[in-house]
Amino acid sequence: MNLHRDILRLAVPSILANITVPLVGMVDIAVAGHLGATEGLSAAAFIGGISIGAMLFDMLYWNFGFLRAGTGGITAQAYGRWHTGSNSAAGDIAITLKRALGIAFGSGLVLIALQWVVVQVAFLLVKCTPEVRDLATKYFFIRIWAAPATLSLFAFKGWFIGMQDTVRPMICDLLVNTVNILLSIGLAFGYAGLPELGFKGVAWGTFIAQWTGFLYASLAVWKRYGNVFREASGEKVSDKAGLRAFFVLNRDLFLRSMCMIAVYIGFTMISARYGDMMLAVGAILMKLLMIFSYFTDGFAYAGEALTGRFIGEESPDGVRSTIKETFLWSLAVTGLFFLVYGAGGVPLLRLMTSDAEVVESARGFLPWLLLMPVIGCPAFTWDGIFTGATASKDLRNSCVWCVVGFFGVWFAGLGLLKAFHGSLPETWAIHLLLAAYFVHLLVRALFLTLRWRKAVPYT
Repeated sequence: MNLHRDILRLAVPSILANITVPLVGMVDIAVAGHLGATEGLSAAAFIGGISIGAMLFDMLYWNFGFLRAGTGGITAQAYGRWHTGSNSAAGDIAITLKRALGIAFGSGLVLIALQWVVVQVAFLLVKCTPEVRDLATKYFFIRIWAAPATLSLFAFKGWFIGMQDTVRPMICDLLVNTVNILLSIGLAFGYAGLPELGFKGVAWGTFIAQWTGFLYASLAVWKRYGNVFREASGEKVSDKAGLRAFFVLNRDLFLRSMCMIAVYIGFTMISARYGDMMLAVGAILMKLLMIFSYFTDGFAYAGEALTGRFIGEESPDGVRSTIKETFLWSLAVTGLFFLVYGAGGVPLLRLMTSDAEVVESARGFLPWLLLMPVIGCPAFTWDGIFTGATASKDLRNSCVWCVVGFFGVWFAGLGLLKAFHGSLPETWAIHLLLAAYFVHLLVRALFLTLRWRKAVPYT
């Protein structure tokens, strides 16, 4: 088999879909950055409102990242067994999706029921101006009604990847993100005959887009993989041993997700303490940093699908070759983005906001972007390989240590700077925060690099 071809077959559709993911966040921030001229508040306040509103959903949804990762790894290994002729593997494939969707939809309904409580608790932790809080709350109470659809899409995406099919999730992501972008702009400003909803239009665009994606994914499974589900019985879905193994795996991945969201929420919460301007700068820088991850994640997903498949097939050569060649492709992306960040920093800032003050404030932090490809490449690529191997304990432990690294650097640096300087200027705070962020990535990369031979079978 041509492994390079298979990696590209799996990675390219994911990359094409992922390209639109940061565009959604960039468009949301860009819309918010231009609303100041029409709604009377500053651009920084609107950007802060979007940033905090999105962060509230990160606090919720990233904890359910196991629905994608766990479903993908288990399905990929079952697919490998199916590929070698196992009679029970098709049933295992179908059962995995049923279990994941049951958890996803049920959890979404619970979040809707608890939405008021979630907001009250969140703002006990998140400090921001009253204007930003009011905007973020409006955004949250609209978008939360898409929770069952959003969480179900996590499960669908993981399952499709495990089935070595990245075309269906690509179509789904492109559909969701295109609808999101078009409706967010149209509803915010009243374009194309749509009602002009201002800031609320951004949230309504996301709500409609998520349910559109849910409908597409459901139809895609029914049309393309309906025969697989006829081999699964209700008894197997509720089998105690199978459920126990499923929940043990996803427990570790849930704790991993909590650690990851602690870092990203910590980044936003800390930047919010230094005013709306620094919150806006931090939000924009994080969006720019994550553009790289959306590209390299395409190869991480390919590594996940193929690692799981070859483990299911019990093929040591396949596992080892997948790791080697996935890293080669990820390194190529690293080189590309080193050039993109080096040459395109200021134009990227201007795409995010028309506010000259925000752009000028962010310019001094652009050199940090160059670290993202170098440190992010091994962290994100190993994530995919370990997920395919369902090595959930190591994924969990790597993120526990990365949280220690992030907050350790922040609080140690904060103490030292205050001891020698007496106070911490706003710009110094964001530089320190970015340093802490890259330490957390470095810890993840080093931990998984040291553990891969013990954690990934057949290596």
